[in-house]
Amino acid sequence: MMPTLPFKIFVVEDNEWYGELLVHRLGQNPNHSVLRFATAKACIEQLGEQPDFITLDYSLPDAKGEQVLRQIKERLPGVEVIVISGQEDVGTAVSMLRQGAYDYLVKDENTLDRLWNIVGKVEQQVRLRRENSQLRQQIGVRFGAGQPILGEHQSMQHVQTLITKAARTTITVSVSGETGTGKELVAKAIHFQSGRAAQPFVAVNMAAIPRELVESELFGHEKGAFTGAVARRVGRLEEANGGTLFLDEIADLDLSLQAKLLRVLQEREVTRVGGNQAVAFDVRLIVATHRDLLAEVQAGRFREDLYYRLLGLPIALPPLRQRGADVLLLAEVFVRDFCAQNNLPPRQLTDDARERLRTHPFPGNVRELKAVVELATVLADGELIDANDLPLRSGRAAMGASSGLSLREQTTAIVQNCLDELNGDVLAAAARLRIGKSTIYRMIQQQELRVG
Repeated sequence: MMPTLPFKIFVVEDNEWYGELLVHRLGQNPNHSVLRFATAKACIEQLGEQPDFITLDYSLPDAKGEQVLRQIKERLPGVEVIVISGQEDVGTAVSMLRQGAYDYLVKDENTLDRLWNIVGKVEQQVRLRRENSQLRQQIGVRFGAGQPILGEHQSMQHVQTLITKAARTTITVSVSGETGTGKELVAKAIHFQSGRAAQPFVAVNMAAIPRELVESELFGHEKGAFTGAVARRVGRLEEANGGTLFLDEIADLDLSLQAKLLRVLQEREVTRVGGNQAVAFDVRLIVATHRDLLAEVQAGRFREDLYYRLLGLPIALPPLRQRGADVLLLAEVFVRDFCAQNNLPPRQLTDDARERLRTHPFPGNVRELKAVVELATVLADGELIDANDLPLRSGRAAMGASSGLSLREQTTAIVQNCLDELNGDVLAAAARLRIGKSTIYRMIQQQELRVG
C-alpha cells in the first residue's frame, strides 16, 4: 500500500491574526501541509506547488476575490477554493460559485468549524478519486480518453479481448447490443488504444439526423448546393480523416443512402453534395446497432452487400441482466464517481439495496443503472443508500416513466419542494437533503430553482 500523500493547503489571508488562526486550525491534522500567503501575488507565484485546497480571502490588498479565483482556476482547474468574506452577499456568493468556487463562507464564530468540515470532505474526495483510479486499473481496460470498460463477467472479458485485437488493426468493427449497453464506449476504447488515438474520433447517430440531411452530414456539401447551403461544409467522413468514424444506429440509414455509402467506402473518396471533385479520405470505420442487422437484410431493409462490407469484426455486448455480479461492481463505481463529482460525502449501498439491484432486470442496461444509483445517491438520507432510495419498478416502467420527468428534472423538483417547505432557506435545505449549499446556489443562479 502506497504511503498517504500530504494534503496541501494554501491559506490566502492578509489579516495576520486571522490567517494564523486558520493555519493553526487546519494544521491540527498531521496529514495537512499548510502555507499562508498575505497577498494574491504571493499565492499565484507558488501555484506550481500544486495545492489540493485553497482558502481565499475575498478582499486582499492587491486584488479582489474574482480576479484571484480566475487566475487560480486558469492555472489549476481541479483545485478546490473556499472564498471567505467579512460580509454575506448572496449576489457575490452566487458569482463566486459560478466562477468555480467550492463554497462561500462568511467570517463568524462558526467559520473555523465549518471550514474544518469542508476540508475533511474535500480531502476524502481526493482520496476517493485516487482509490477509484486504482480500482479502474484493476477491473477495466483503460484508454486515452480516460474512461474504462468495466466488467469482470466472462462475457465482458471476451469483449475486452476483442477490443484489444481490433485496436491492433484497421479492420471495420460492428458493435451490437441493446440500448444502453455501452456501444459508443467500446468504439472509443478501440480508437484510443489504436495507432489513430491522436487523430479525430467522430461519432454520428444516424437515428438522430433527419433523412433529408443525412447525405450532407456524412459527405458534406458545397455552397449553394441547396436552399440554406450558404457556405461549404465538410462532411463527417472528411472530418474524421486519419482517425475513426463511429456510425451509431447504422440500421436507421435509408436504403437509397446505403448504396451511396457503400460506393464511398469502396472507393475511399467522397464527393460533396453539389460538387464534382472527389476528395480522398482515410478513416477507421466502426458501426453499431441495437437491431439484428442480418434480420434487417432478410427483411429487405438493409443492403446485403453493405452488410458484409460493414460486418468486419463483430462485437456483441451482453445485456446487463446477463452479467451477474457486474451490476454491483458498476453500481459501486457510479456511486463513488457521483459523490466525487458533486462534492458529496461518500455513500455506501446497504445489503438490501445491493440485493434489489442484483435482481432487477434493468431493461435500460448500464445507462439505466447509472441513472438509478445517481438519483438514489441524491435521495439517500445519510451515508447509506437503502433499497427504498432506489427508484426501481418492475418491467419496462423505468424510473421516472410515470411522471415523464428526466433524472435532472426529478432532482430539481426534489430540491425545489424542500426549498418551498423551508421558505427558501438554502442552508436548511442543504442540511436536510445532505447536499452542499453551493449546489443549490448554482441551481438558483442557473434559474433551475426559484426562491421567494
